Amino acid sequence: MTRLARTLAAIDAANSADPDRAEGAPAALLYGQRMSAKLAHLMPDAPETLQIAVRGQHIERWTSPRSGYPEGKAGYLAWRRDLQAFHATRVAGIMAAEGWPEGDIAATGAMIRKEGLKRDPLVQMLEDVACFTFLRWYFHPFAEGRDPEGLLTIVQKTARKMSPEGRTRALAEFDLPEPFASAFRA
Repeated sequence: MTRLARTLAAIDAANSADPDRAEGAPAALLYGQRMSAKLAHLMPDAPETLQIAVRGQHIERWTSPRSGYPEGKAGYLAWRRDLQAFHATRVAGIMAAEGWPEGDIAATGAMIRKEGLKRDPLVQMLEDVACFTFLRWYFHPFAEGRDPEGLLTIVQKTARKMSPEGRTRALAEFDLPEPFASAFRA
């Protein structure tokens, strides 16, 4: 087994402990595997560091629930920031145990923390993969019973996070009804 395969397997093992089994398997494990599949689709020759960042970006996310932070935007942003730091640290530990060079560990952590979003093509690809994964696997369940205006705001925020190439590709790959599709053309 290669070092990359061992690293991904260690991330999967950690995510296998997710108690959420609503889809018949641990939710975090499914998310990581779906992210990896989408990366393979969007960027088949992705560097190993990006493959690891994609698989581990939400490692053990259930251990830090949103309910542990104050309501509102400030609480949400603090939760997200703390999660990114936790995920990066947790993946760094796995990579170190597998003998990855410090530079690769640091680069992977920077991607997970979304450092250089909109400037670094690998960080942007991680964000595009996350948006594609949301649209493919999580959008419809998320949308059920939500206010259409609020849902449109979420779709617009998702589209803004993506690269221009990602938005164009999303329009081609997903049958998005108006006005959602217009968010990807902006």
